[in-house]
Amino acid sequence: MKRIYQYFFRGLLTALPLGLTVYLLFTFLSWAEQIAMWWVRPIIGDFYIPGLGLVLGLGGIVLLGYLVSHKYIYKVLSLIEFPFTNLPVVKSIYSSLKSFADYFAPHKKGSSQQAVTLKIPGHALEMVGLITRQNTDGLPDGFIQGDRVAVYLPMGYMIGGYTVFVPRDWLMPIDMSAEEVMRSSLFAWMLKPD
Repeated sequence: MKRIYQYFFRGLLTALPLGLTVYLLFTFLSWAEQIAMWWVRPIIGDFYIPGLGLVLGLGGIVLLGYLVSHKYIYKVLSLIEFPFTNLPVVKSIYSSLKSFADYFAPHKKGSSQQAVTLKIPGHALEMVGLITRQNTDGLPDGFIQGDRVAVYLPMGYMIGGYTVFVPRDWLMPIDMSAEEVMRSSLFAWMLKPD
């Protein structure tokens, strides 16, 4: 009986990631198809090609990216954002999500996204994180001044983490992108390297 349980859990652990991925893709595609039918049906009538929702969704995202790349359209977008940035509860949620997305935006390359290992002198413990602030300038009173940086230490199996302010000489740069650090940390570094 013990072997049957072992085989069951091995099978479950093998099927679960695949099943969840297929389910999420199916849900997204179904949603995209429904939106496309709702939008396009008045224009094209009963003529419909399966997969049109996916094509329209991807095209819409590319078009939005193109539009916000222009200064004047970006200003119009900031007017659309106005209610989301001024309503009390919505402001907190929207601002947090926008800051998180902006941090990983391609135009933000450079030292602000430097992946590092943090090692406290005298201890063998190493932590992996991302530099999120290069200095303590502009922070309120109470922060230790000097050559200190903010490092975000992501936690495994959840979206969250800690931000610590440490001396710069405690850090060692590593050759990883911010996305690789976040992905590896999310699964507690159990993923095998590509």
